[in-house]
Amino acid sequence: MSKILQIEMADDVFVAMQKEPAEFSSELRLAAAVKWYELGTISQDEAAEIAGLSRSAFIAAMTRFEVSPFQETAAEIVQAVKEQK
Repeated sequence: MSKILQIEMADDVFVAMQKEPAEFSSELRLAAAVKWYELGTISQDEAAEIAGLSRSAFIAAMTRFEVSPFQETAAEIVQAVKEQK
């Protein structure tokens, strides 16, 4: 099941972003998904779904926002591996 959301935006927003409404809508979904993923609120799979992309396309799109696809630091990964032994 899905829901339709309506967001009212002034025409100036589209001019400032240099995007048509449909393109702006896609960009808004992607930006929200990237930020929520960066904050750790949602997983990559959930973020990709929100953005309307495959997981690999979402990971590639994160580079535009300079957000790492990894939610753990290298030190955290090393520590987790040590703990599993």
